[in-house]
Amino acid sequence: MPITLLICILLLIALAAWMYIGFHKRHNLGEDAPEQKVNVEVLDKQSLDIPDAAVGEEDQEYWIYVQKLPLGPKREFKVGIHYFSALNPGDKGTLTYKGNRFIHFALKRD
Repeated sequence: MPITLLICILLLIALAAWMYIGFHKRHNLGEDAPEQKVNVEVLDKQSLDIPDAAVGEEDQEYWIYVQKLPLGPKREFKVGIHYFSALNPGDKGTLTYKGNRFIHFALKRD
């Protein structure tokens, strides 16, 4: 096997690994992700107890589960108590997020 073919294969493997790591960081970890706005429907919401919460810290986490409209992937976002209280399953609106970090939800009134 010629050495140039081996070098090309190794370069292609390195390029694929570099692209995968960048994609993973941006889309799964939210690093350097662009701010995005999408129309979604709230599917469910849930509050989870934090068992080892220190005195003066929040003792619960609040999560909403949304689906991109009309048919899209389902996502979950950790939100503050105000958004958790204001949103109900079935609500539709524009979700603003950056990677996996929730930024804002604008409710659409019918």
